[in-house]
Amino acid sequence: MIRIGMLTSGGDCQALNAAMRGVAKTLFNSKEDVEIYGFLNGYQGLIHGKFRLLTYNDFTGILTQGGTFLGTSRTPFKTIQIPDEDSLDKVAAMKQNYYKLQLDCLVILGGNGTHKTANLLREQGLNVITLPKTIDNDLWGTDMTFGFQSAVDIATDAIDCIHTTAASHGRIFIVEVMGHKVGWLTLNAGMAGGADIILIPEIPYDLDKIVKKIKERHDQGSRFTILAVAEGAISKEDAKLSKKELKKKMENYKYPSVSYEIAEQLAKKSGLEVRVTVPGHTQRGGSPCPYDRVFASRLGSEAGKLILKREFGFMVGYRNREIVKVPLEDVAGKLKMVDPNATIVKEAKMLGISFGD
Repeated sequence: MIRIGMLTSGGDCQALNAAMRGVAKTLFNSKEDVEIYGFLNGYQGLIHGKFRLLTYNDFTGILTQGGTFLGTSRTPFKTIQIPDEDSLDKVAAMKQNYYKLQLDCLVILGGNGTHKTANLLREQGLNVITLPKTIDNDLWGTDMTFGFQSAVDIATDAIDCIHTTAASHGRIFIVEVMGHKVGWLTLNAGMAGGADIILIPEIPYDLDKIVKKIKERHDQGSRFTILAVAEGAISKEDAKLSKKELKKKMENYKYPSVSYEIAEQLAKKSGLEVRVTVPGHTQRGGSPCPYDRVFASRLGSEAGKLILKREFGFMVGYRNREIVKVPLEDVAGKLKMVDPNATIVKEAKMLGISFGD
């Protein structure tokens, strides 16, 4: 008998259900007797012992469904070892529920923070296998995360839709794309959507360089300009501030997000109309695209194979077009940033795209 626990943690995204289905079907189709316990709402379910025994039918018909049928929540790693208001030791509680159910392994689907906690549980002696979920594609150790391509498709569609109204009215349009720390989503959606300017956290921008690009386009006969701006885009001035100084500045921040600050500044400097569009959480929603359905299924299947082989302590990742297993200790706490000198950035610049630098 193999008993596994399964949970999804952090922000939701497309193909979580597809990945869990891949794990379950691989195990159920093996010659082993299998029990799968689904913990509800992420690590909170594991902490408080909220779970249900899942059957084969629970994984039928979910390949195309977005979100996660187990529910999810954010349980910050920085507080995971701090007792809650009821003096509950969260790590001890998770271990207790793991052993109470006599689990052979925990399958954990999540992003950066989720992997930190997963590695902590591994260090505490639990058997863990993880799957890389995030629309940001910022997990170290894997070239791709599931949910990313679906989010790129949605963000690209938003930019595509802006083109016609921007061209019709001769305006500057800013499309704000998700990504507080890393710009992979904005970079890919911006290139796919034909954005003229792409602003990402890894490349601090100079507003005067942005205005210059807009004027160049105007002089060439272009009546509009589209900017793809990451949530975490930052000016060169702010990038020079210490974390403490930046935090103090943000306490009195009057804008809903950086896009609105850029919009106000551009309107003043260019004299043109500027509009902001924020697709927001639509980028996390809807059905997974075909790529993510296949990709998540493959990752899930490989996770199932590792469980059957009793190989634990790994994230199932993707490198050089091959599914690989990556030691959890190598993944936890590392972000895969966009290198400002990366080939894709250089190619974007050759296409005439400005990064405001």
